[in-house]
Amino acid sequence: MTIEIKVPSPGESISEVILSNWLVDDGAYVEKDQDIAEVDSDKATLSLAAEAAGIIRLKAKAGDTVEVGAVVAVIELTDEKPQTSAPAPAPKKETAPAPVETKKADAVVNEAQKAVENQDISLHISPLARKIMEVENLSEADLIEAIRHMRIGRKDIAFLKAQKDKQPATPPLQAEVPGVALSSWPGQRSEERKRMTPLRKKLSERLVSVKNETAMLTTFNEVNMSPIMELRSKYKDAFKQKHGVNLGFMSFFTKAVTEALRHFPQVNAQIDGDDILTFDYVDMSIAVSGPKGLVVPVIRNAEMLSLAEIELAIKDLATKARENKLTLEEMSGGTFTITNGGVFGSMLSTPIINPPQSAILGMHNIVERPIAVKGKVEIHPVMYVALSYDHRIIDGRESVSFLVKVKEMLENPNRMLFGGKDPAEILLDL
Repeated sequence: MTIEIKVPSPGESISEVILSNWLVDDGAYVEKDQDIAEVDSDKATLSLAAEAAGIIRLKAKAGDTVEVGAVVAVIELTDEKPQTSAPAPAPKKETAPAPVETKKADAVVNEAQKAVENQDISLHISPLARKIMEVENLSEADLIEAIRHMRIGRKDIAFLKAQKDKQPATPPLQAEVPGVALSSWPGQRSEERKRMTPLRKKLSERLVSVKNETAMLTTFNEVNMSPIMELRSKYKDAFKQKHGVNLGFMSFFTKAVTEALRHFPQVNAQIDGDDILTFDYVDMSIAVSGPKGLVVPVIRNAEMLSLAEIELAIKDLATKARENKLTLEEMSGGTFTITNGGVFGSMLSTPIINPPQSAILGMHNIVERPIAVKGKVEIHPVMYVALSYDHRIIDGRESVSFLVKVKEMLENPNRMLFGGKDPAEILLDL
């Protein structure tokens, strides 16, 4: 008896997908619910699971475009895993003692194995990567744990073996420059052609449509990050000890935006045909860089969450994004978006609206700059922020005032506790 494995529908209006990768070999034994393949659609990357245990027979190749509902594999049902016959042991021969080099190699392998088991590993992480880890609330232990659970395939083994066997007879003629690939040097004329994934293709179409179909403008401001950084430095250890997550900048920005949207709800609205759709809640979309490009998962009812709950939600969504485990539901329905190009070193940029939303806030890197404080020039860590908005629904006054309100709350975090007002204004009933 056999069971057919068909391509499920990733969502409405999607008629075909790309079978990006098989996770099992033809004729291999698979367990029930084991992931057997990955498929790419214009909305997400999905995994196909085995519906029963048995021997799998592949009916399509990796890279094929297949229709939703098409049969890509069949499973011959069997409850017993086939036994692989082991080769008969060769007769023992007297061998000479292992050379010293072999013993040393075995000792190195054993030490490496113990280091992995004990997590006594020294990771070589670049400064930029460490900064990204800090923003994403990741530690070296998280990286080690992720590596230990990675699926190692044939291509990985072949790549490692090729790197190990590569022994250049002479040193390269060109000096290596940090951050510059050798293929970018003059004289290198190699080319590579790859089919655009459905996700990238759909993203391209949406970005072009945003530029063509919206009246997008951008307003800028600067934020003195000293208050936030001092607050974070003072309480980050206690925060992590109590809540089990690092205190990053994204939670402060998310909280400031949700409070500012209370004062300027038009920034949280959308155009629906000839109507304007407004919301009394904030589903915050957070742009996250995943293995296959930028994805924008959503934090539901962000206006009701504490900083710790926001940080935990961001950590969970970022982990799912890196592992390609985000669902369509987790990536749809946002009302406002925050994107942080600062983790990659961006000083200033114009973010593009995430349709059908009407506005997006862009964060950038933090750089010490001279600014005027109470009539004196002082050096403070400063971040430039940008708000791109659809001028069809948001007026310039509202957009500028909204960004100023975000700036005020970040430079005076106490305002986040009182609906964006200063405590003195609450006391005076102003």
